Amino acid sequence: MRLTGSALRCVRGGREVFAGLDFAAASGEALAVVGRNGSGKTSLLRLIGGLLIPADGGIALDGGDTELTLPEQCHYLGHRDALKPALSVAENLLFWAVFLGGEPRDTAESLATVGLDHAPDLPAAYLSAGQRRRLSLARLLTVRRPVWLLDEPTNALDTTGQQIFCELMREHLARGGIIVAATHAPLGIESRELRIGGEA
Repeated sequence: MRLTGSALRCVRGGREVFAGLDFAAASGEALAVVGRNGSGKTSLLRLIGGLLIPADGGIALDGGDTELTLPEQCHYLGHRDALKPALSVAENLLFWAVFLGGEPRDTAESLATVGLDHAPDLPAAYLSAGQRRRLSLARLLTVRRPVWLLDEPTNALDTTGQQIFCELMREHLARGGIIVAATHAPLGIESRELRIGGEA
């Protein structure tokens, strides 16, 4: 499996964010997207995930499921954790399992993996920022998708949470998955770097 972008141009609000951008990531590879604030790191992830349309260029996933679009084979983890405060931890995870489709893993197993097995009935409104991030990470596990698009994924995670997440990323890559992560901090795993917009 190989994810590629060719001669990508992104325009937002009438402003050209970047142009002529090429990238590639194969099965088992992580690509760390780095650059200054406003250089287009998040925009690139949103282009790959189908949330934005490129002004020019193209993005392709070779060797993926031919019955599914690229966005249907991606998990997008953005700045916001996309949780419903009134739902419990387990209910939030079940919502995403149903919404994303596919064959979901046991939600209890996913919660245990991210260290939230003690709080399945707790309303999400009562979670700390780090716990909210862990719950978002559990979504990556509940429905398997080959491409992970991660925007500052370690934000709000404590040291233990970061260690858990590093292990999850390693396991995903070992299964042949692909990771594209916009980050200002080291991912904690082996990765290649894609720099956007000059110096970070």
